[in-house]
Amino acid sequence: MKHHQETDGGKTGLLIAIRDFLHDRRGVAAIEFAIVAPILFAMYFLTLEFGQAINANKKISRAASMIGDLAAQQPSITPSEADAIMKIGGAILKPYNRSEPNITLTAIEVTDEDTPEVRVVWSRELKNGSTGPGLPKGSNITIPEELMKKGAFYIWATTSLGYKPIITWSSNGQKSLGITAMAGLDNLQMSERYYLRPRMSSSIPCSDC
Repeated sequence: MKHHQETDGGKTGLLIAIRDFLHDRRGVAAIEFAIVAPILFAMYFLTLEFGQAINANKKISRAASMIGDLAAQQPSITPSEADAIMKIGGAILKPYNRSEPNITLTAIEVTDEDTPEVRVVWSRELKNGSTGPGLPKGSNITIPEELMKKGAFYIWATTSLGYKPIITWSSNGQKSLGITAMAGLDNLQMSERYYLRPRMSSSIPCSDC
């Protein structure tokens, strides 16, 4: 009989220990924080990245509009002047500096033939921080149908950028952490284009372009 009582006492003690363990709330907050914190930090950094990406995209659009407008105000232009305008457009992206924008400033004309074509009159490009010739002179391109008016002359400004998220970027190059890649922000491609008519004359020649 004594042995039976000891056994029952041992079982009772075990049940009490389990009950006390289940009711012990010490450390629960720390465990919950360890579970929730990574999710909160991920949401914070993704929100930050989306905000910066949206801001960079707005600046890309603003740069294309500005360089096209500046070029359209010139009665004539030189390669150095076109290059200076494009560099001003690139400076709009500051303080973002994790990748270089590509900017192209092109003069195009619509021929007065029965079947009009759009041809490049001159073109300059800013790529990887260096300026140089853009599209080949005389090459054919396509433009929106509503702009296909015989004899029309346009300044065509384009900007593009491969957005690099700050959470994966380092001074030594790109380091993928996987988070922004899943969100579609890793090297996100942004671009904008504008077509503007000359302000001071019917066309804008560029000597030596």
